[in-house]
Amino acid sequence: MSLSDILNASFAVLRVQRGRCLASSLRLLLVLGLMQGGVAAAEGLTWFDGNQPRAEAWQAIDVLSRAAEEGLDAARYGAEPLRRVFDGARNDQPLSAESVAQFDLELTEAMLRYLYDVHFGQIDPRRIRENFSVRLPNGFNPAAHLQSVMRENRLDEVAILAAPPLPLYANLRLALAHYRKLAEDPVFSQLWQTTLPPLPNRKLEIGESYAGLPLVTLRLIALGDLPNETVVTELYEGHIVKGVMDFQTRHGLTPDGVIGRQTFTELNVSPSGRVRQIGLSMERLRWTPLVQSARMIAVNIPEHMLEAYEVRDGEIEVKVSMRVIIGNALDTRTPLFDEDMRFIEFSPNWNVPISIARSEVIPKIYRDPSYFDRQGFEFVSGDGQVSTVLSHESLEAVLRGQMRIRQRPGPKNALGDIKFIFPNKDNIYLHHTPSPGLFERDRRDLSHGCIRVEEPVELAKFVLENDPVWDEARIREAMTKQVSSTLRLREPVRVVLAYNTVQVRDGRVYFFPDIYGQDNLLDQALRRSVRDSDIK
Repeated sequence: MSLSDILNASFAVLRVQRGRCLASSLRLLLVLGLMQGGVAAAEGLTWFDGNQPRAEAWQAIDVLSRAAEEGLDAARYGAEPLRRVFDGARNDQPLSAESVAQFDLELTEAMLRYLYDVHFGQIDPRRIRENFSVRLPNGFNPAAHLQSVMRENRLDEVAILAAPPLPLYANLRLALAHYRKLAEDPVFSQLWQTTLPPLPNRKLEIGESYAGLPLVTLRLIALGDLPNETVVTELYEGHIVKGVMDFQTRHGLTPDGVIGRQTFTELNVSPSGRVRQIGLSMERLRWTPLVQSARMIAVNIPEHMLEAYEVRDGEIEVKVSMRVIIGNALDTRTPLFDEDMRFIEFSPNWNVPISIARSEVIPKIYRDPSYFDRQGFEFVSGDGQVSTVLSHESLEAVLRGQMRIRQRPGPKNALGDIKFIFPNKDNIYLHHTPSPGLFERDRRDLSHGCIRVEEPVELAKFVLENDPVWDEARIREAMTKQVSSTLRLREPVRVVLAYNTVQVRDGRVYFFPDIYGQDNLLDQALRRSVRDSDIK
């Protein structure tokens, strides 16, 4: 068995067992390859001529040293210790044959681990409750990739060629470079060394004075929300207000121009903090399955947005984009996972979950019995018998789990007039709502976990695009019929409930609050991963 055969088999396993003793596994596999008559050298995975490092070795070390360009920690790959060893070998400190073999192996191991991290990510997302399906082998093999770029003399491009083929990833790499430059700039970085003074009356409104206004203005200039020639004024007004509004828009806040608690907090986040946030987003893109099917629907939870798009030859064409309402951050968070949408239910019934029945619906009925009829509720027994008569006995049966409450189709139905079903263990689905005014809010974590969509007809048209029987007129007719009917899709559409707090649109970088704390969880997991790494 050749080294390539060993690595091909191993990486199929490592994709499933991501992050579990990866370095040790690679070391064992590489040693096995070297024991088979120098297979590694024969296949181009060697970095020495005799006891001297080849030019490619220095290129590889430079690549590892620039790991921060991909949002990764260069210390994870041991670039600088290897550089010191190689410098010694070049400066009249020749290595023994055993040392050459050891450091040749270590550099190969570091490069393979780096390429694996760039492409597949550093951790298993399930460790932070992001339950995406295990990625199937996609043809990427770090060893084969490394061999290929070395043959083509493209080692400097090895990371770019290994990165996820997503436009957003490439845009985030550019954004990362920009914010790293700000963080390392001796002038701009000083702007965040001083804390902004407290706001007058806990907020700054238009026309007021504020001791921190010069510093706010300079930070907005550094971040690109105000032009370089902006003049600091004594009062908070005019162009500075416009800059704050642009800043608020880019940070998922209501662009009202008032500097309140949330805007104040975001203004105090340093460029180095944004560097870390962008790096977390790049890590997520490595394992969030956004292009695994030809037609996709992705909901970005922090952004409160849905995009439906087609994937052709690696290119993404967005067909539909709309606002959504997601699960409440305090107690009913929308879970993160991916599944196939298989059904659409028109004029749906709403089977009230027992938790909602107990905590909300039944207490309301006891306070106001007419609420039962006004909302179009009915009781359904275990054998399917339906009763529209309100009784104490039936309410008690619901509380005992012997019956359920159901809301009939109609203008007050909590699911609106359509429901998009992608079967999953959490019973999460997309649906419309009888309260469309809620989409006007900037923060929309208002649901019990399911996702309400702003433009259900447009989404249905996308889902049924290749089914000529279902044109817009028929979709609308089924939605307003007030008789529940379920359509099994001829072509399932993949749905991804994703989490990304950084977005790039039209060259502008947007940051969204970490409302579910997922960035914090990922940051902790990555820091533990670096500490536990066995690459020295």
